[in-house]
Amino acid sequence: MSQNNLSGKIPNNISWKLFERPSISLNSNNFEGKIPQFLLQASELRLSDNKFSDLFSFTCDQRTYAMATLDLSNNQLKGQLPHCWKSVNQLVFLDLSNNKLLGKIPVSMGSLVKLKVLVLGNNNLTGELASTLKNCSNLIMLDVAENMFYGPIPSWIGESMQQLIILNMRSNHFSGDLPIQLCYLKHIQFLDLSRNMLSKGIPSCVKNLTAMTEKNINTSDTLHRIYSINITYYEIYGVNGDEYYTLNISLMWKGVEQGFKNPELKLKSIDISSNNLSGEIPKEIGYLVGLISLNLSRNNLRGEIPCEIGNLRSLDSLDLSRNHFSGKIPSALSKIDGLDKLDLSHNSLSGRIPRERHFETFDGSSFEGNNDLCGEQVRKSCPGDGDQTIVNLSKAEAMNDDEDSCFYEALYMSMGIGYFTGFWSLVGPMLLWRSWRNTYLRFLNKLTDRICDRSYRM
Repeated sequence: MSQNNLSGKIPNNISWKLFERPSISLNSNNFEGKIPQFLLQASELRLSDNKFSDLFSFTCDQRTYAMATLDLSNNQLKGQLPHCWKSVNQLVFLDLSNNKLLGKIPVSMGSLVKLKVLVLGNNNLTGELASTLKNCSNLIMLDVAENMFYGPIPSWIGESMQQLIILNMRSNHFSGDLPIQLCYLKHIQFLDLSRNMLSKGIPSCVKNLTAMTEKNINTSDTLHRIYSINITYYEIYGVNGDEYYTLNISLMWKGVEQGFKNPELKLKSIDISSNNLSGEIPKEIGYLVGLISLNLSRNNLRGEIPCEIGNLRSLDSLDLSRNHFSGKIPSALSKIDGLDKLDLSHNSLSGRIPRERHFETFDGSSFEGNNDLCGEQVRKSCPGDGDQTIVNLSKAEAMNDDEDSCFYEALYMSMGIGYFTGFWSLVGPMLLWRSWRNTYLRFLNKLTDRICDRSYRM
């Protein structure tokens, strides 16, 4: 009954019973008011994109339900998260994103030990992440983006949630350093910690993010690109007892927020932009050869750009803009043939911009704000380019002179040969053969007599 423009309230008759735990989908309608409790008997309940407003009375029931999927995203849910999640402790998927929820994550949410996907993005939730969430050790996706959470990123995320594939903590108020325990996430393929207040440096243990060190991973938990905004839904299919997941995720891709969806994971991304990170980029980042997107822009990183980034041959997007990088642009970056977006603007880079391979196709905006860079891309000549031009011009002029000299030499030679051949063609026979000479002299005598005879008659 999804997408039927149905409206009004759903009658709340607690005596109604649903047989065989059906899957109910009422997505994309105009239902409003409270969510009736009898719907808790469903195995899967998808009510996204409606106008439901009350979550507390729905979940807080004395009985325990075996619901596995609950999608209430894109509604008008408001108030604090309820404290009674034990009644639905069989949940595998929970999506409450894009609502008006506020307050802290309740301790009881840690009782959802079977959760594989938890999506709380784009609400007004605050406080530190409840430590009881470390009990949710089966999570493959955790999204708390676009809220007001604060405090350090908990070390228990790396210690207890080692099955994570997707971790999205974008646009909060997390502070402190990046815990080295994040390097325990060997399955992580999407890591977004952007737009927070994280400080200190990038740990060198990033090389332990095993999934990002492999170009291809044989797994069904994979992502395909779509053009939807925000995480939308998650589906569970029972196929021979196996669970199959469909995940949608949004991220800033080449400066635009876009969505990505399975099957087939081709997106491996790290985004730690818009923080207060300092220090240098560790050389160990060169181990992450499966990365498709790397965004470290808008931080306080400094030092030289490590040439090891040239090892990331799968990169499609690289953004290191608005930092304090210095030195030359490594020529190794030109070896990333698939690089479609490059942004090194507003740093302190110097020297000639590489011209190898496709590097010359990037326009000046990729390098602006680096006053000491030179090259064709920024229309600024490098030291020595003028002398080289003069030398090349002199060589060209000398070449032209040589060509002219060769032309005239050939012309004079051909003229000499022509005169010589013509002269000997006429004079040679008279000098060599007497009969020719006598005939020629008789011809001249007759010609002289005729001329004289005509002159006398006149």
